[in-house]
Amino acid sequence: MANLSQKELEALGLDDIGRRLIDGDGLTGKVRQRKQKVVVQFEYRYRAADKIRQIVCGTWPDKSLKLIRDTRNKHRVDIASGIDPIDCNQAERLKKKADVAQSIAEQYSRIADAEARQARIAVNDLFERWATVELIRRKDGGKEIRRMFQKDVLPTLGALAVEDVRKGHITAVTDALLARGVTRMAKLIFALIRQMFRFAVDRDIIDADPTASIRKAKIGGKDTERDRVLSEDEIRALPRQLPAAQLFPTTEAALWLALATGCRIGELLRAEWQHVRPDAREWFIPADNSKNGRPHTIYLSDFALRHFAALQTINGGSRWCFPNRDDSEHVCVKTVTKQLGDRQRGDATPMSRRSPHTNALALSGGKWTPHDLRRTGATLMTALGVLPEVAEKCLNHAEESRVKRTYQRHSYDAEKREAWRRLGERLELLTRDTDNVVTLKPRKMAASNIV
Repeated sequence: MANLSQKELEALGLDDIGRRLIDGDGLTGKVRQRKQKVVVQFEYRYRAADKIRQIVCGTWPDKSLKLIRDTRNKHRVDIASGIDPIDCNQAERLKKKADVAQSIAEQYSRIADAEARQARIAVNDLFERWATVELIRRKDGGKEIRRMFQKDVLPTLGALAVEDVRKGHITAVTDALLARGVTRMAKLIFALIRQMFRFAVDRDIIDADPTASIRKAKIGGKDTERDRVLSEDEIRALPRQLPAAQLFPTTEAALWLALATGCRIGELLRAEWQHVRPDAREWFIPADNSKNGRPHTIYLSDFALRHFAALQTINGGSRWCFPNRDDSEHVCVKTVTKQLGDRQRGDATPMSRRSPHTNALALSGGKWTPHDLRRTGATLMTALGVLPEVAEKCLNHAEESRVKRTYQRHSYDAEKREAWRRLGERLELLTRDTDNVVTLKPRKMAASNIV
């Protein structure tokens, strides 16, 4: 039988649907319908491994008759060489599936690597996220903590991946601080590092807090409660020693005001003149300036008013009672503490750009700080007969008992005014140039309450 011709294929109509055509040499075609058109699917029949098999060679007119025959001829050559084209096709399909599967696996791997790289954020990045979410809510927007971390933490830990940080990395930071002799700073920075890593645990950045196995007591030893209270003899000695200390007049005023009011030194150094009302004998501390976030009114004694008046003659033109050098802000809240510390270093060699008067403010009871003046003022109050609960109100301490906070709403304003008056009068006597002052026997007051 003669081979099929192009004209024969073109002459096929819908009536030929289902008809089988023979082209010769094992190539046959079956007439089919596709979208109201006639197509012919050609197959090649061959024997392999004692089996009759057939393989599609193409569909006309998608593929020309010549190309279909060329495909058949290629299969014939392969079969003659012992290669089964169906097996080859199956192998090719499997290879394509394997290639697709490998491509998908590689894509998943790239995604996983990207996620892993994203998950392995550095401590620098963790700090920024912690600062944005948590530290921004602090009064100073986290500026002081950022300064501490940039100086003492991030140079050591910053480049490390958060999940790679180990206990040894953290103790390397605190050990460096302990070696500098700043034990309290070491404890504070350790507590802040712990807060940051607990933040990371809460955000699923890491699974475990690397500080969890470090006991805070191991960072410079256990904390000890300060109970330093200046005696009346020491208060008498202060006016005689202050000239040799060569403090700024504003610093001297700050010391006497801290003692006369029982305020925290940071609250005093943030004070603004708009909140000091001499005519009403009041100084108002807004909630933003108060450590516990509670507004507080201090009723000023004659002693306190005199020192505020002296301060106003120096800084009355500023918004701040204690402005910084360019009058853009209040002074650093640590400035008075540093000045006192410099003048109680004993016989130590003076440090560059620090006061040479290293022993000018040393008192018989040992080193003292501005916060000890707060404790001293409260202790003097109770020695003068002020009730402890009134002294607590003068310190702006929150009532610990929830019941009392809820039901006892007495303001104690009159009692507080009287307490500050008594304290001021006693300080007037103690700081006069006379030895005819009877020393009071102080009543005990829990040191741990004075914060």
